[in-house]
Amino acid sequence: MKPSQPLMARLRLTTKQVNGGYYKGNRTGSMGAFDKKGRYVLDYRKVRTYVVPEGLAQFNLTPFVTKSFQPTPTKYMKAFGRPRAFAAGDYIDLWKNTNATEVKILKENGGEFPEPKETAEEKETESFS
Repeated sequence: MKPSQPLMARLRLTTKQVNGGYYKGNRTGSMGAFDKKGRYVLDYRKVRTYVVPEGLAQFNLTPFVTKSFQPTPTKYMKAFGRPRAFAAGDYIDLWKNTNATEVKILKENGGEFPEPKETAEEKETESFS
C-alpha cells in the first residue's frame, strides 16, 4: 500500500523529516527558564516533589521477600580458596608458579634479569645505519 497525500498529512512528523527544527524531547517539561544572562533558573513551582503518605510507619503490609530466607546454592557458585583479597605478594606467587624459567634466570643472576643479547639480525641492521 502506498499512502496517499491526505493520509500522509495525518501521520505524525518524525525527527528525520524536518531539518533540525523539530525536537521531540522526552516529554518531561521544563523545570525553569533562562534569564537574560543565559543562566538557567529553577522555578520551584514546576519541580516535581513526591509526598510520603501519612501513617507509613504504621503500615501493615510487608514485601513479598522475607529477610530470613537463606539463598540456595547453585552449581555456578563456588568458594574461592582465599579468605582475603588479592595482595601484592599473591601476584608475585602467581608469577613464580607460572613462569618457572624466568624465576630460574632471576635466581642465577642474583636477583636481576640479564640484558637482552643482540641477535645477528640486529647487528646487521646497526651496521647499515
